[in-house]
Amino acid sequence: MTPQWDRPGSRTGSEQAMNTVAIVPAAGRGERLGFGVPKALVPVRGSALLAHAVRGLLTAGCVRHVVVAAPPAEVESTAKLLADAGLPADVVPGGADRTDSVRRALRHALTAVPDARVVLVHDAARAFTPPQVIQAVVDAVLAGAPAVIPVLPMADTVKQVDAAGVVLATPDRAALRIVQTPQGFDAATLTRAYAAAGDSATDDAGLVEKLGVPVATVPGHPYAMKVTTPFDLAIAEAVLSAVEVS
Repeated sequence: MTPQWDRPGSRTGSEQAMNTVAIVPAAGRGERLGFGVPKALVPVRGSALLAHAVRGLLTAGCVRHVVVAAPPAEVESTAKLLADAGLPADVVPGGADRTDSVRRALRHALTAVPDARVVLVHDAARAFTPPQVIQAVVDAVLAGAPAVIPVLPMADTVKQVDAAGVVLATPDRAALRIVQTPQGFDAATLTRAYAAAGDSATDDAGLVEKLGVPVATVPGHPYAMKVTTPFDLAIAEAVLSAVEVS
C-alpha cells in the first residue's frame, strides 16, 4: 500500500488544480527497453507507461491541465491512445532533444492556461509516482518555493573517477540525493530558465540552478523509479501488481 504522508496545512486539491499545469516529455526512443517503440508507449500490464503517468497526474487531484510532448510522427497516435484511455491531455510535437520538447510543451501549456502558477515537469518513465509526492511538490511551490524536486537518500557508495576510470574521491553520500519527478516550478521561474537554456539538459532543476535560484526538496518514493531497462520494466510490473492487489 502506498504510504500516506501527513501534510499539515496543505491546500485542497481544487485549490492546487486551479493553479497547476503538468508537462510530460515523451519523445524519447527508449532503445534499451527493446520494444521498438518510443519508451513512453511501452506497455505495463496492458497500458502504456505514458497512460499510467498521465493518469497519475490527473488522479492526484492537483493538476488542471496536462501537455504531452510526443515524437512528431506519433502525435496523432499518442493523442488517440490517451483519448481511448479517457485521459484528457494536449499532445504537441516534441523537439530534437528533451530540452526542446519541454520548451515547446511549456509554451503550449502557458498559452492554454495563462494564469498557471505552478508547472510540473514529469518523466513518463516515472509512471507510478504516488499522488502524495505530486501533491507535496505542488504544495511546496504554492507555499513560495520557486523550484521543488522530490528526492531519496542515496543507499550506495559513490565514487568519483577520471576519464580512465581511476577513482579520484569518495563523496559523502549523506549529502547526496537521488532526484525524481515531477519537478515543480513557479511558472515565471521555469519560463526564465528555458529562455536562458542553451545545451540539452536532462534535469529541469539544473537549468533553474544556473540562474542562481534555490531548489527545495520534498521526500520522494521508491515507486517513482525510472523505467529505463527491461529489469526496471519487470520491477514496474511487480509494483503495479502489488498496488492493484492492495
